[in-house]
Amino acid sequence: MQWGAKYRRNASLDSNLSAARPQRERTRQSAVATQQRRCACAIFLLCLVTAVAAPAQTLTTLVSFDGSNGGDPLGVALVQGRDGNLYGATQYGGAHTGCSVDFPGCGTIFKVTTGGTLTTLYSFCAQPNCTDGDQPAAGLILGTDGNFYGTTQYGGQGTSCPYAGLGCGTIFRITPGGTLTTLYSFCVQPNCADGRGPDAPLFLASDGNFYGTTTYGGATTIYCQGCGTIFKLTPGGTLTTPLYSFCSQASCADGAHPTAGLVQGTDGNLYGTTFGGGNTYSNGTAFKITTTGTLTTFIKFQFNKHPAAGLVQATDGYFYGTSNDGGYGKSGTVFKMSSTGAIKKTYSFCMQANCTDGAGPAAPLVQGTDGNFYGTTSGTIFQITPDLILTTLHTFSSNFQDPGGSVPQDGLAQATDGNFYGTTLWGGASNNCGGTYNCGTVFRLTMGLGPFVKPVPNSGKVGTTIRILGTSLKGATSVSFNGTAATFTVVSATQIATTVPNGATTGTVTVTTPSATLKSNVVFQVK
Repeated sequence: MQWGAKYRRNASLDSNLSAARPQRERTRQSAVATQQRRCACAIFLLCLVTAVAAPAQTLTTLVSFDGSNGGDPLGVALVQGRDGNLYGATQYGGAHTGCSVDFPGCGTIFKVTTGGTLTTLYSFCAQPNCTDGDQPAAGLILGTDGNFYGTTQYGGQGTSCPYAGLGCGTIFRITPGGTLTTLYSFCVQPNCADGRGPDAPLFLASDGNFYGTTTYGGATTIYCQGCGTIFKLTPGGTLTTPLYSFCSQASCADGAHPTAGLVQGTDGNLYGTTFGGGNTYSNGTAFKITTTGTLTTFIKFQFNKHPAAGLVQATDGYFYGTSNDGGYGKSGTVFKMSSTGAIKKTYSFCMQANCTDGAGPAAPLVQGTDGNFYGTTSGTIFQITPDLILTTLHTFSSNFQDPGGSVPQDGLAQATDGNFYGTTLWGGASNNCGGTYNCGTVFRLTMGLGPFVKPVPNSGKVGTTIRILGTSLKGATSVSFNGTAATFTVVSATQIATTVPNGATTGTVTVTTPSATLKSNVVFQVK
């Protein structure tokens, strides 16, 4: 079984964290195995879809983490703020060591400009016993208030956690200036019925609430101290939990251990995946759940195994996702799924000699403004069309001290300048993170795509206040929602404040500036 690095880290921690945190080396060895794996496909097996040569692109290393400013940004995708900068987290590094890990620091939140200037905003375990959280392992999301929201796997004030003194995770809010507020600590209910170990980013739904998953805990405790939950959190910090507890059905037919976040479909329901459960082989599931907690299991995976990442609904209405294992090459897949759960197409990784097309994807895809999808495997960045024709864009070194980075385990984010930004788990210029594993990098991938605007949130009723993010927005002369003009205020070069106008319908948001006409990267849904 090929386990995703993110999930394998949890499994390692869960089996070894009886009294103290396990050695970080176990985590490294797991990802090493993923990075070095090579498929043994028979030569007569043919790809259903062919990977093609890479188009012109440029990859630039922007930042090398050095331990003091963070290290090992595993499971972390970047997010753009209202100021045009990118925000993210590292699972290790920073100024505090109260988490008793064999690596300096308990994780950080950082800001990085598109030019590569990094600022550490917060170092976790600043409070006694890490009540402020420890080891963020998922990316941040931007709230409608301009603040960022995220989770940590450990730390917090939960008292029923099976790991005494370590805590079982938190949900937090942090301002762009670095002021952190803990909104919720998991395992405050007996037997961690409220969940533990969140390992995925939150999702801001159209109802104004945040939704997320925990990998463990929940009301069902048939094994592993719970099989994971789905929860709802109000902006004020009130948690509805569990909105759903996995393994509520016989043989965990409904799934177990979600390691990925949720996404809201155009029908208003939430969609996601579980890494395990679903059938006797426990290969994972795909599901939808209403905002009131009614879950429908769509797929019990067999060919596509162990989805470690969430889904994305594309402009064509289909959902696209990745599995960390399975496929003809037994090294993961990209799959295309209808809203009723029918798999329409699959691309199998590791069908080329030496797996030059990649292996073991563990991060969600992002649809670019060109209509194609972009993602990462344990060693590559790829582009894949809606018809699942794959192009390898960049191959990283397998040398974990390579200055250009190694193991791009996380997803990409397309900023409003048109470029893609991401992180590598290891590599970079500094080896202050111990052994032969450098501390990781932030990089920029330029594909020649032009700038665009991004509405936050990307849905709302008439009269809803919306922020439009972009670049060079000063002097904007008009804003429209699917052709309906809106009143607006230019707040800065990177944001516009507006409201959904009367008569607006679902469609593209357009901003006209003196130099360009910019369209939104997503369809704005008028509710």
